[in-house]
Amino acid sequence: MSHAVDKLLTDIQALAPELVARSAEIEDSRRIPLDLVEKLKAIGVFRLFVPKRLGGMELDFPSGMQVVTALAKIDASAGWSAMISMVSTMLASLAQEPVLQRLYGEHPDTLIAGAGSPGGTADEEEGGYRVNGRWPFASGCQQADWMIGFCLVTRDGKPVLNDSGSTLMQGMPKIRGVILPASQWQIEDTWHVMGLKGTGSHHISLTDKFVPEENCFDIDTSGSGKRGPLYDALLELMPLSFGAFFLGVAQGAVEDVIALANSGRVQQRTKVAMRDSEQFQAELGRIETNLQAARAYQAVQVDHHWQQALAGTLRADAFTIQAQQQAVWVATTCCAIVDACFALAGGAVVYEHASLQRRLRDARTGAQHFSTQQRHYATTGKYLLDHARPVEKA
Repeated sequence: MSHAVDKLLTDIQALAPELVARSAEIEDSRRIPLDLVEKLKAIGVFRLFVPKRLGGMELDFPSGMQVVTALAKIDASAGWSAMISMVSTMLASLAQEPVLQRLYGEHPDTLIAGAGSPGGTADEEEGGYRVNGRWPFASGCQQADWMIGFCLVTRDGKPVLNDSGSTLMQGMPKIRGVILPASQWQIEDTWHVMGLKGTGSHHISLTDKFVPEENCFDIDTSGSGKRGPLYDALLELMPLSFGAFFLGVAQGAVEDVIALANSGRVQQRTKVAMRDSEQFQAELGRIETNLQAARAYQAVQVDHHWQQALAGTLRADAFTIQAQQQAVWVATTCCAIVDACFALAGGAVVYEHASLQRRLRDARTGAQHFSTQQRHYATTGKYLLDHARPVEKA
């Protein structure tokens, strides 16, 4: 572990008591309070993936995932917000140089929010696009300096199809990202939800907005091997960030149920304390085994993809699919871990002050994200069928 990462994790742990103490405030305000945002900035959380040439840390991807996990274990909304900011920073690197200079010209802690779904249309015009749209789940939009949204590209009102990029995307509607200062977007107060309440993931919108070409980028082809390993294969790296988030939430849940058992709690109609119950011990052991499996899968996949990124060989459909299936499996497994911890803890954790019930809501809300839905397994299955070796006839 590098000195920089060690210091980041130490600083995050120093902030942990305040994050925990203010968890109710974070939920009630439906955002990360601005003073906490400033403290996260001071630690360096929002400059981790900013290019060094623009004043950032340009941390390696595995180290960034450690930071996401550490924050998510303390407070899921803080971990999610950091994760989305890191991913948005990686996306912003695909913008043209004049935009990047404006983005980071004053300081490298520029906070970028984004919405991943193609909620808008970008109709081609000379020099750029005419953009209209409404994007859900723009996490951190209230404290963002710049924001990103994705659009279906149209020409004279008709969809334009991809004729380049990965084979997974060819023939699909062309999608472009647009990045603009936060002041040019409208924020709608829509984030009234079950979990991850503190992420402030409201809807954002643009109406009849002309966006210059330099403020647009293509996520599937813009890397082209020129920007560095952190930015040249985003489709293959970004899904892995969700595994880092869910791993943190699951680790926090296991620690919560262990702390409850070690408090001496005796559940109703039992003769021994929770911690002395063989049934409790066996279930806790099973949960921890599943957590170890999720942790190992996350570590192996992140390391594999990062090594491919360093070698310049990560851009491949097979690696995109691996990242997708890993995100789904780790999210599903970690949600099951949180569910099991909640059930094992009994009635004591149904109250609003109990962190385990909050972790349950946060995990289940996060798992609704399109990146972690079960339908992505179909892409894996189709790829396996299409690339299977022919069976030799006897």
